Amino acid sequence: MSPRDPLDLSRLSINQMTVKQLSLPELVDACVESGVPGVGLWREPVRAYGVEAAARLVRDAGLSVTTLCRGGFFTMSEPHARVRALDDNRAAIDEAAALGTDTLVLVSGGLPEGSRDLAGARERVADALAELGPYARARGVRLAIEPLHPMYASDRCVVSTLGQAVDLAERFPAEEVGVVVDTYHVWWDDLAPAALARAGAGGRIHSFQLADWITPLPAGALTGRGQLGGGVIDLWGWYERVAAAGYPGPVEVELFNEELWGREGAQVVRETVERFGAVMRAGTAGGALAGQDPAGR
Repeated sequence: MSPRDPLDLSRLSINQMTVKQLSLPELVDACVESGVPGVGLWREPVRAYGVEAAARLVRDAGLSVTTLCRGGFFTMSEPHARVRALDDNRAAIDEAAALGTDTLVLVSGGLPEGSRDLAGARERVADALAELGPYARARGVRLAIEPLHPMYASDRCVVSTLGQAVDLAERFPAEEVGVVVDTYHVWWDDLAPAALARAGAGGRIHSFQLADWITPLPAGALTGRGQLGGGVIDLWGWYERVAAAGYPGPVEVELFNEELWGREGAQVVRETVERFGAVMRAGTAGGALAGQDPAGR
């Protein structure tokens, strides 16, 4: 970026999974070097490093933790398993509070083994939110339901559309439960913009995440998220929709991509900043991103 072409990075956050090859200190250093003010963290590497130590590291670097991922997996029907899941989610809420983030991302869980009852599984998600919402609110943490693409409904997340997520969230106070808007998961749904507006009107957009959809998907779609500008999603269009819905918060780039994980992590952070800038410039100029490979280079 040239001095004549400044880019406002004040809302940008790099999700830890985008560069999972970096240790937490390396991620913090790369964000500071690239002028990125926020990081989205994951529980497993944070716990390995130490929650209090991680909070201190990020805070001392002048960064903010935009989200903690993940809680959830509420859909099991066996009573003891549900108790363990709720206990684990209380621990996740405590970790989010210790890290200084107000947003815990929830992946709801898939169908229990042998079940075909999607509606029943979603009701168990609602039951868990009813129990955990007040606990989270007392600790200054909001629960953010992330709908995942329908291809994950059987084994990972029975909440498949933004509309379903908002329907669940609206059963509870907005200070307790809201939604995550992740372009990778919702871009295809022509009903999502209306659900987004409804979420915004209720103050329920708790996180906004950017990733692109590349075609064809690599084997194992879970790790097929494209670098910004490398796929088919109108990222600027979603940025504008979320802004119009009243969301002023962080814009988090979360990429699961084997090719990116195989590269030098600080370089990927720098590239992500450049690609974010390209999205912003193309959008404000009324243009479009084109000619990128699946990694966005």
